[in-house]
Amino acid sequence: MDRKKFFDSVRASLFGGHLTFNQVLGLNAILNEWEDRKLVDKRWLAYILATVYHEVGGRMLPVREGFASSDAGARRVVAERKYGVPVGGRVYYGRGLVQLTWYDNYKKMGYLLGIDLVRNPDLALDLRYSVKILFEGMLKGLFTGKRLSDYMGVNVDWVSARQIINRMDKAETIASYAKRFYVALQQASS
Repeated sequence: MDRKKFFDSVRASLFGGHLTFNQVLGLNAILNEWEDRKLVDKRWLAYILATVYHEVGGRMLPVREGFASSDAGARRVVAERKYGVPVGGRVYYGRGLVQLTWYDNYKKMGYLLGIDLVRNPDLALDLRYSVKILFEGMLKGLFTGKRLSDYMGVNVDWVSARQIINRMDKAETIASYAKRFYVALQQASS
């Protein structure tokens, strides 16, 4: 893939003509993980990128839920939500590139990655772990039971693919981002 072509395309189509250093850092981390896993279906990559773009508000780096700058701030954001109740003194609110939530999901992902996300949930904010959480969850269906291959096989359903992460919340919007990322990926491959 010609990353310059990719960045030129997404800079214009999704990032208002400008990419920050941090956005490039996050995009490169996702592209590197994609290549390291030797995945080939660019529709999958487009949807992964679109999901991150939406979940982190275009920042392309891991964030705390509500874009809070601290643990205390994120706890206030989720105080009324079921997963906002402390478990062992920690709150398993959304963190990362896909907003990993709930104690059981932190435990499952921590086990899968060989890190202690239960005792240190902020590890989900570390880009190297957050990218792995993103890929494991979307490829294996670990967030909702739905996986990329359910929507990006012979037939493509950009809209319903949102069920991989969060039922149908903002599904049309994310589908439109995915299509723009897909165009950029095609341009970068030609």
